[in-house]
Amino acid sequence: MHVGVGLPTGDPAALLTWARRAEAGPFRTIGLLDRVVYDNPEPLVALAVLAGATSRVRVQTEVLLAPLRDTALLAKQAATLDRMTGGRLVLGLGVGGRADDHRATGTDLHTRGRRLDRQLPLLRRLWAGEPYGDDVGPVGPAPARPGGPEILFGGFRPPALRRAARWGDGFLAAAPPSWAQDLFATVRRHWREYGRPGEPRIVAQVNVALGPDDVIDDARARMHAYYAFTGMADRMTAGLLTTPAAIRSALTAFGDLGADEVVCYCHGLDPDQVDRLADLL
Repeated sequence: MHVGVGLPTGDPAALLTWARRAEAGPFRTIGLLDRVVYDNPEPLVALAVLAGATSRVRVQTEVLLAPLRDTALLAKQAATLDRMTGGRLVLGLGVGGRADDHRATGTDLHTRGRRLDRQLPLLRRLWAGEPYGDDVGPVGPAPARPGGPEILFGGFRPPALRRAARWGDGFLAAAPPSWAQDLFATVRRHWREYGRPGEPRIVAQVNVALGPDDVIDDARARMHAYYAFTGMADRMTAGLLTTPAAIRSALTAFGDLGADEVVCYCHGLDPDQVDRLADLL
């Protein structure tokens, strides 16, 4: 099972340090969250910069809120990043739940799932080099990976799980092992129902903070602010893993469930957490 590092959003200029340390360590992936009405870096732009500073680690959105974006432009941006990184882009996609993000982008919160369902076949067509429409030609460049970058879908509700099986290459689960077991099983069942060959790629995410008390306090505060809109920020921060034993236990549990990778998401700004996680592994 592979392990990745989720990057903090609070200091974009420091992310080059995080990416270079992850590249030098045992990590497969660096990931970045998405929001619009929030003080975070735009993930495709930020990951493009980080990809240029690395050569091995995969760059992953966790998750990119596709309904907030124009589909043709998203197809072009993702294909460009995938092509220029030699296929290192992993496009984690989701619908987003913040009303202010949708107001800022002029999109409808209440139809975001239906919009994503319309976007997916068009993304796949454009990445395959087909015309946008009857009177509009193809949108290049061709991605490095035939058919487009790897797509993982995040979410908890039945439509998201079905989307992962129908349109995706796998599933991104931001849930503890006790919840994730049923989610993994549902995605795998839908995968078979859609007649997909092989197995879906399963990527889990855990929130971690390793270091002295000030590092852990910083991570809790930033994580609480990020998830405040859910109304469950206290519950989310209570699940923050802050000891090597707790992190190892979660990795083992996800491995037992058949996860292909676990991304350890660091909300605190101390980049020494990358080295502490590497030592843990």
